[in-house]
Amino acid sequence: MGTSTLLNLACGIALLLWGLHMVQSGVLRAFGADLRRALSIALRNRVLALLAGLATTALLQSSTATGLMTASFVGEGIVGMVPALAIMLGANIGTTLIVQVFSFDVSAIAPVLLVIGVVAFKNSDRTRFRDLGRVSIGLGLMLLSLHILLDSLAPAENTPELRVLLAAITGMPVLDLLFGAGLAWAAHSSVAVVLLVTSLAYSNFITMPAALALVLGANLGSAINPLIEGSGLKNPVARRVPLGNMINRVIGCVLVLPFLTPAAIWLEKLESNPVRLIADFHTLFNVALAILFIGPLPYFAKLLQWLLPQPATRQDPSVPIYLDASAVSTPSLALTCAARETLHMGDLVEMMLKQSIEALIISDRKLVTSIEQMDNAVDRLHEAIKLYVTSITRETLDESEARRAMEIISFAINLEHIGDIIDKNLMELAAKKIRSHLQFSQEGASELVDFHRRVVDGLKLAQGVFMSGDMKIARQLVEEKVAIREVERTAAENHFSRLREGRTASIETSSLHLDVLRDFKRIFSHIAATAYPILEAAGELQPTRLKANDAGSTALIEGGAR
Repeated sequence: MGTSTLLNLACGIALLLWGLHMVQSGVLRAFGADLRRALSIALRNRVLALLAGLATTALLQSSTATGLMTASFVGEGIVGMVPALAIMLGANIGTTLIVQVFSFDVSAIAPVLLVIGVVAFKNSDRTRFRDLGRVSIGLGLMLLSLHILLDSLAPAENTPELRVLLAAITGMPVLDLLFGAGLAWAAHSSVAVVLLVTSLAYSNFITMPAALALVLGANLGSAINPLIEGSGLKNPVARRVPLGNMINRVIGCVLVLPFLTPAAIWLEKLESNPVRLIADFHTLFNVALAILFIGPLPYFAKLLQWLLPQPATRQDPSVPIYLDASAVSTPSLALTCAARETLHMGDLVEMMLKQSIEALIISDRKLVTSIEQMDNAVDRLHEAIKLYVTSITRETLDESEARRAMEIISFAINLEHIGDIIDKNLMELAAKKIRSHLQFSQEGASELVDFHRRVVDGLKLAQGVFMSGDMKIARQLVEEKVAIREVERTAAENHFSRLREGRTASIETSSLHLDVLRDFKRIFSHIAATAYPILEAAGELQPTRLKANDAGSTALIEGGAR
């Protein structure tokens, strides 16, 4: 009897957690970008910020997700500390609303939610309807899990082993609080823990003071995960939000814990149903904390600024700026973050490319070293982007999102290759030229500068193609690749003409000159590759770069073939 009951309890808890996960992921995928936008604009005052946090978390059912989004806004300078802390006060109230709903007997609608959810998820062609179907399935599973929990606990009311176990872990308020915090931290959800506590209290397995202490612990534990996950944020400003949320949770628990027994007696006089009583206590606790902290938030913000000051250090170009970890569960938004970071990487590569011609022409040794350091930053950004996009692909992506993920990876790889060519090839040539005290002829230097300008313009075109997907620009980029071939051929012929004339500067720099032309052409090949996915998706590319002539032989297709 005891073993069977514990297995049924574990099943009910697992189903509850999975249902909650489906609700959170479904809402994030359907409305994640809209929720982030609402959080970033509804911040004219503390009350509006509190309401924005409440509404967002009521939909997400995850104060952790809201906290990470808010922390990223603060780190990027979009949101100030005072409204950010107000958002978290609202977020903590928002997590109590689903507990309020489930405290009423709504189990009868579980089959309806499951059927509607499955139909929407399986039969809808629109991504948002599929995500809403996921939300409906999640709500149905949560209601079903509560039914399983209550059915499992009812016959176990007289099981001595279970009563001894629960009595041992709920005997002291402080231990109850810590146990509840541990459960909420492990489950990543205060909602799941509070709903479990309501089931135990309804079946008379725990006393009301113990139940309220566990609820306090669940509130405390819900602040641990944003603090731990936010510790990975390199900007101390972004870590202030989860720390502030943790401090107000701790203060609330310290103030309320000594008065749990009289509070339980008073609440039992107002509400005889233990499920409704726990739900009301959960809500009242968070509302009271919001009222307590909403006034002195500016002073609280200054305290956090003192605890976590902004270090006066130079911005490291290798540190990602736009890769927001809280956006990963919303693929469309996360892909936008990855695209912005790839453009940031492109800016570094463009700077390397622009400075490379100066290093080559004027033989600037310091510039060579600077470009080599920039390539190290490009390599680290490439690795960060690759890992970030890989984490996005673990989510369910539709066809357009999967294609965009591959475009981002492909563009980042090409940028990294360009950086390597500049660093490993062009800068090696510049260093060789400096060591040998060589100078290009005036005509040769002019040709290299003109060729370099066209390559830089091509990189700007490629960035436009990457962001807009514009077919016209993509065709222009591929057509420019054909022109680049002709420019390189003409420059090489002009160089050989100078060699035949016996010009000393041309003879001394001959291999350097031709190698630079070759590397600029290789760079443009990687630049032009940005256009291929867009043209291929539109059917604008031929399947092969070869075609048969009248004699049965083959010839290279002239034009934008790869």
